[in-house]
Amino acid sequence: MHNQTPLELVRGNSKSIHASVIWLHGLGADGFDFAPIVEKLNLAQVRFILPHAPAMPVTRNNGYVMPAWYDLYHPSEPQQEDLAGILHSEKYLSSLIQNELDRGIASDKIVLAGFSQGGAIALHTAARYPHTLAGVLALSTYLPLKSALATEASKANLATPIFMAHGSHDDIISMEKAQLSRLTLQQAGFNVIWHEYAMAHNVCAEEINDIRLFLQGLLQQDLVE
Repeated sequence: MHNQTPLELVRGNSKSIHASVIWLHGLGADGFDFAPIVEKLNLAQVRFILPHAPAMPVTRNNGYVMPAWYDLYHPSEPQQEDLAGILHSEKYLSSLIQNELDRGIASDKIVLAGFSQGGAIALHTAARYPHTLAGVLALSTYLPLKSALATEASKANLATPIFMAHGSHDDIISMEKAQLSRLTLQQAGFNVIWHEYAMAHNVCAEEINDIRLFLQGLLQQDLVE
């Protein structure tokens, strides 16, 4: 599978960047999907990296080829997960983190973010990453490979703030599944900050504002004037 070059967005002076947010989109979308949200966040001196998932056949969607971070199987088989696909995307996300380190951004100034399937990869990767990250945005998502967390979790990010948000009307990823993921993370010692919104499987204005405040707190950034 080949990954296209990620979209990058910067507000303000690109020479004074000292923080990065790597933001993974959901199933069937691409890196441009969250570009309007990044614009609304209006944060200066932060590099937003919006990667594009490779196209692949998705079993749950009758083998239809679409951008995906890993394969999804039939809902009647909830225990069946695409281990190889998840690990491949974890490796790719880790390479994007390394790119930022190579550009002079400290690991504790890097945020992993993602929506739905992208959020699953962000959670999975952050929980195992060996160096301290600034934070995690896990939006309308869940933790994959939950049973492996106890033995694979890295202590480096136990205290890292995880902004986990879910819609009370989400009919794609159930609230029960999201809350079970939250509990699994908390039982492993991770610092989950839970947010619930009256929305479906999407992003709302209140959530965007909360994300802005969360990122400002993590990265100590001022709004662009």
